[in-house]
Amino acid sequence: MQSTERSVQEILATYNDAAPLSEASTIPAPWYVDARIADLETQSVFGKTWQLVGRIEQVEKPGQFVSANVAGEPIVVVRGNDGVLRAFFNVCRHHAAKVVTESCGQASLLRCPYHGWNYGLDGSLKGMPEFDGVKGFERQQNGLLPVKVDTWEKFVFVNLDPQATPLHQFLGGLVKRVAPLGVAKLHYFDSRIYDIHCNWKVFIDNYLDGGYHVPHLHKGLSSVLDYKEYTIENEDRYCLQSSPMVSSNEDAATGATRKGDRAWYFWQYPNLMINCYEGYMDTNLVLPVDVDHCRVIFDFYFGDVSEAAQAYNQQSVAVGARVQDEDLGICEDVQRGLKSRAYGAGRLSVRREAGEHLFHRLLAADLKVALGRTAVAAD
Repeated sequence: MQSTERSVQEILATYNDAAPLSEASTIPAPWYVDARIADLETQSVFGKTWQLVGRIEQVEKPGQFVSANVAGEPIVVVRGNDGVLRAFFNVCRHHAAKVVTESCGQASLLRCPYHGWNYGLDGSLKGMPEFDGVKGFERQQNGLLPVKVDTWEKFVFVNLDPQATPLHQFLGGLVKRVAPLGVAKLHYFDSRIYDIHCNWKVFIDNYLDGGYHVPHLHKGLSSVLDYKEYTIENEDRYCLQSSPMVSSNEDAATGATRKGDRAWYFWQYPNLMINCYEGYMDTNLVLPVDVDHCRVIFDFYFGDVSEAAQAYNQQSVAVGARVQDEDLGICEDVQRGLKSRAYGAGRLSVRREAGEHLFHRLLAADLKVALGRTAVAAD
C-alpha cells in the first residue's frame, strides 16, 4: 500500500518505538518516501534542534558573518562590535529579500541588496533610503529578528525554537566524551559537498549501523579497524561508535592517513557526525533537501595545516572522499529499494545497530509530539 493512501498519523503509528532492540524493527519505508513526513521533520526536528551552521574561526572578529539555511529558513550569524555573537533571520523587514547573500565574509553593516535597507551588526535597522513621509513606522520595531545562537568546541550552532534548551544541555554527555580528544587544537583544511539521491535518514542509518557494512563496502577502511572489538555506546541524544586501530598494508593510503590507537565516530541527533583519528577530524552535516534528496557537507581538520603537510592532508581527504563515494552508491540504491512493494521494514542487529535504534526512537518521539501539537491546534 502506498503511503499516500494513509494519514500521517497512521504512518507514524506503524512504528513501535517502545520495542527493545532485540525485538525492534527499523522505522517503516513510508517514513523515508512520504513528503508529508519530510515536511513534519522540517518543522519538528530541524526547526527545534541545535543545528551546526559554521566554525567559530569564521566569526571571531567584529563584522565577520556566516549564513546558512536551517529548516527552510535563511539565517545569518554575525559578531558584533561589542564582541557578542548574534544570529538573525536573514530576511529584510522591508520586502523579505536576503540581507546577506554571501556564505561568509566581513562587513561593517548588513545591507540588503534589494532596496538598500541596512542593519547594524546588532540587528538594529540603521537606514531606509527614500522612506520619508511613511506614517506609523517605528524603526526600533523593524530590526532583524533574532535567533538563538551558541558555540561548542570549534563550532557555531543556532536553534530556531525560542524555547529551546541550552546547547550544552542538548549535547548532553557528548561534551565530556569529545573533550579529551583535543579537537580544539585541530585546524580547518578543506570541505567537500555531496548531493545524494536519498532521504537524509538513509545516510544516518548507514552511518549508525555499527560498522556492519564496513567489511563489505569499505575494504580500505576495514583494513585498519579491529572490527571484532568495535563498540557502540548510546547516551542522551548521541551515539559513540569506536574501534581499536590496527596496522595494515592492504591499503597504503588508508593505512598512512588513518592513524592512532583508536577511531572515534560520534553521531549527535539528528544530523551531525564527528569522526576522529590521531591528528585528524572530519565532520559530516546531513541536510535534507526534499524527501528523496539530501546534501552532506564534509569539513576536514588536521593538527598540521602547514605547507609541508599539504600533500599528506590532501591524501587524507582523498581517502575520505573514496569512502564517501562507496557510501553514496549504496544509499541511493537503498532509497530506490524503500519504494519497492517488496519492502516494509527490516529487523536490527543487536550486536551492530543499537545506534540506529536510538536514532529511530528519538525521531519517533519528536514526530509524535509534533503531530500531537498539530492535533491540539486543530481542535
